[in-house]
Amino acid sequence: MHSRILILDFGSQYTQLIARCIRSLQVYCEIHPYNWSAKQISDFHPQAVILSGSPYSVSQAGAPHPDDLIWQLGVPILGICYGMQLVIDHYEGKVNPAEKREYGFAELRIRDFGDIFRGLGHSEAVWMSHGDSISLLPEEFEVLASTENCSYAALKHKGKPVYALQFHPEVVHTVKGREILANFVFGVAGLVADWTPGSFIEDSLAKIRSQVGDKQVLLGLSGGVDSSVAALLIYKAIGKQLIPIFVDTGLMRYKEAERVKELFSPYPELQVRFVDAAEIFLTRLKGVSDPERKRKIIGSTFIEVFETAASEYKDACFLAQGTLYPDVIESVSFAGPSVTIKSHHNVGGLPEKMHLKLVEPLRELFKDEVREVGRCLGLPDKLIQRHPFPGPGLAVRILGEVDSEKVAMLQKADEIFISELHGEDLYNRTWQAFAVLLPIRSVGVMGDERSYDQVCALRAVNSVDGMTADWTELPLGFLKKVSSRISNEVKGISRIVFDISSKPPATIEWE
Repeated sequence: MHSRILILDFGSQYTQLIARCIRSLQVYCEIHPYNWSAKQISDFHPQAVILSGSPYSVSQAGAPHPDDLIWQLGVPILGICYGMQLVIDHYEGKVNPAEKREYGFAELRIRDFGDIFRGLGHSEAVWMSHGDSISLLPEEFEVLASTENCSYAALKHKGKPVYALQFHPEVVHTVKGREILANFVFGVAGLVADWTPGSFIEDSLAKIRSQVGDKQVLLGLSGGVDSSVAALLIYKAIGKQLIPIFVDTGLMRYKEAERVKELFSPYPELQVRFVDAAEIFLTRLKGVSDPERKRKIIGSTFIEVFETAASEYKDACFLAQGTLYPDVIESVSFAGPSVTIKSHHNVGGLPEKMHLKLVEPLRELFKDEVREVGRCLGLPDKLIQRHPFPGPGLAVRILGEVDSEKVAMLQKADEIFISELHGEDLYNRTWQAFAVLLPIRSVGVMGDERSYDQVCALRAVNSVDGMTADWTELPLGFLKKVSSRISNEVKGISRIVFDISSKPPATIEWE
C-alpha cells in the first residue's frame, strides 16, 4: 500500500491546495468531508491526518468537528488554521475571537525548529487568515513560533506527533510553505515518496483489467488532454476492447479531427470511430443567442449522437470518462457543489438508460498529474501541454448566434493566435489562451474601401486550477503581429482587441 494521508475538509477555500502540495511531494492523499464516519476513516487506513481551515469559529454553535476516532489513531496530525482551533479545543484549551484579526502577510518568528521547521530561517513570510486566537494553551503543548499579532502561530504536542499552525502553509504566499508540509510528511510522519506516474500507471492497468475483463469499453474522445490520456491508459490495459468515439460537433478547434487521427496513428489497434455531426449541431443552434440555451442544446445533442453511435456496439458494458479528482471532491465536498455561475464547460454525463458501468481511471488525479501520466505513457508534449477547451466548444466563444461562417472565422483566428504562441515559445508560459468572436461590427478600412466587419478578442490567462486567474502580459510586438495576421488572413474580421480582465471579477471564458 502506498503512503497515504487523509485530509479532512472543514470548508476552507484552500483545501485543494493542501492536497495538490502533498501530491507534488509524490505522497498520496485524499480529501474527504469533516463528518466522515469512524468506519470510513478506519477503512482508509491513514498514516497521517491533516485538518483544514474553515469559515467557522470552533466556539460557535454548529461548528464542524471530526469523529473522535482521529484522536485515537495514533498517527501524526497537522491542524491548519481552523484545524489548529480543533486541536486546542480537543485538548481542553480555549479559543476566543481575537482582539485583532489577522489577514494577509505576517512575519513568522521561529523559536523552536524541531522537525516541522527544519531548514527554515528564524524569520519567514507566511499567510494569515483568522479571526480567532488561543486564550488558554493546554499544558501538553509548546510554542514553536509566533507573529506580531499571534503569540501561538505554531504549536506542538509535547508527547505526541500533533502539530498545529495558525497560518496557511498550502498557499503560495507562505514562501516556505511547501518545505513545512514536506517536513510534516517526511520528518514527522516518516512517509515515503511513492506516488509517481509510473506507479499510478502500473496500479491502473491492473485495476482496469480486473474491472473490465474481456468486455468492450466505450469512450468519448475529444482530443483534449484528459480524454486522450484516459484513452491511451485504457488501451494499454485492454487493447482493441476499447472503442473511442469522436463526435465532431462542428464546434471544435481548427482541423481537430485530423489531429486526433494523427495523434493515435501509432496505435493501429486503437480504432477511433469518427462521427461527423456538425450539421445537426449547427441546425439546432440556429437563432439561439442565450449561452445557457446553447450549452443545454449542445449537451443534449451530444448525448443523442453518442448514444446512436454507441448502440452499434452491443457487447459494450462499460463507459470510460476522463473524470478528474477536483470533480470528485466537488461532488462530496464540505458544503456540496458551489453556486452555479454557468453550466459546466464539459458536456453533461450520459443518461442512466445506457446501462453502462463507469470506468474512470483518472478520478484520483489532479490536472498536472494527468499531464505527467500522459508524458510517462509517451504522448507528445504538444498534446500534454494543451490548454483547456470548453465542452460546448466554439459555441461559447462566439457570442450571440452561431453559424458555420462564424465558426470557420473563429477557428482560423484562434489557430493563428495559438500557432504564434507556439512559434514565439509563449504557449507554455500561459495557462489558457484563445480567441473570441464578439457580436458587434466595427468600421474599418481594407485597401481603399470601407469595411464593416467583426471584432475578435484575444484572451490569455495564467492560473493554477481555473478558480482564479490573472491576464497574461504578452509582449506588445507579439500582439501586433497576431493582430496583423488575423486582420489580413481572416476574411470578416477587421478589429482585434486584447482582454486584460482577471478572474474575479470576470470569468475566464466569455460565456
